[in-house]
Order: sequence, then C-alpha cells, then structure tokens
Amino acid sequence: MMSNVIVISPHPDDETLGCGGTLLKHKNNNIYWIIVTKPSNEDYSKEFIKKREDEIDLVSEKYQIDQVFQLEYSPASLDNIPIKNLIGDIANVFKQVKPEIIYLPFRNDIHTDHKVVFDSVLSCTKSFRYPFIRKVLAYETVSETEFASPLVSNIFQPNCFSDISDFMEEKIEIMNVYSSEMGEHPFPRSKKNIEALATFRGATAGVEYAEAFMILKEIY
Repeated sequence: MMSNVIVISPHPDDETLGCGGTLLKHKNNNIYWIIVTKPSNEDYSKEFIKKREDEIDLVSEKYQIDQVFQLEYSPASLDNIPIKNLIGDIANVFKQVKPEIIYLPFRNDIHTDHKVVFDSVLSCTKSFRYPFIRKVLAYETVSETEFASPLVSNIFQPNCFSDISDFMEEKIEIMNVYSSEMGEHPFPRSKKNIEALATFRGATAGVEYAEAFMILKEIY
C-alpha cells in the first residue's frame, strides 16, 4: 500500500545528507518535500539563486518528488521570525498532503535553523489535529549533527536504521548535484565522509551502508 512521505529540509541538501538513500527506497510512495529557506536577491547573486533552483529541480526529479513546497524564509534567520508563522505554513502543507511518514532534522544540530524547523514540525504532529501521521523520524546531517556541543542532551542517539546498501552510489550522485556544498576530505560534506558515516551506521545495523534515525513517534 502506498504511503504519503514528507521530508523537511531547513536548506536544500539536508534531505540528501540525512535521508537520501531512504528517500530513494520510497520511490513507490508519494513523496513531498518542504524546503524551508530560500536565498534572497539581497544576500546572493542571481547566478547562485538560478543555480540553486536548477539543483532543486534536478534533485526533485531524481527522487521522483511529487510536489515541492518552498516556504522561502531567509537562511540563517529563522530564529528571528515568530515561530507561529512557520508552524502555520508547515501545518497548511500537512493538511494538504496528509503525510503518514515524516523526516525532519535533529533538534540539537549546530545550525539554529534546524532547531527552529524541528520545533515547528513537531508542533504539527499532534494526533488530535493530524491523525493521519503514523511515523516521525529525525535524521542526522553531516556537518551539522556532529558539531553540536558534547552535552548528553545534544547527542544523536539512533534507534532506527535504514539499509541503503543498494542506494549509496545514487545518494552520492545526487549529493554531487549540490556542487558548491561538496568538498574534499576532510571537509565534512565530502564523498569520503558521507560514505564513512553510512559505513559506520551500516556496521551497527549489520549491513553495508545505512542511514540512522531517531524515532520520535510511531503508531502501528
């Protein structure tokens, strides 16, 4: 039976770093993508904005995304807006597509945008308002999750693993679409580091490559 799946990215590339292989496994489902932020003409060149739009189109095609929702908030300033605005926008999307499975960033990532997005999404998962939601999972994002301060409350502790052994190569290919975000090792967003994390998570789960998640809610 087909499910409605939605992934929320504070910024384009978070979805691929965090759950790209798993999204590829969802191709037989209905997949929706919320991109919370968008570069503005005030802070970025027209060339960069056009390039980013082309990247989103190509990535969406590769994942076979059914619909992309761009909320167009300014990057790195989500903590300056009333959170009720973001909650309202996310709620409107949820009511429209009625997702059963939700992927969102880990709350304690180093980037404040991820914290705000997490809190906003979680506010939209109350069962009495969104009874169609069956599963909520937080993903880890290379270059964000591992740089949080080493407090116990900030540690990503996975309790769910997705075997992406058959999709690792394609995940890297999609990540390479974001050419300006990738670098050479030991840069965090490098092919070697992305593969290393997937190898480590795979060894924990007993498979070649895996993505790790924290299950925040599951109804079955």
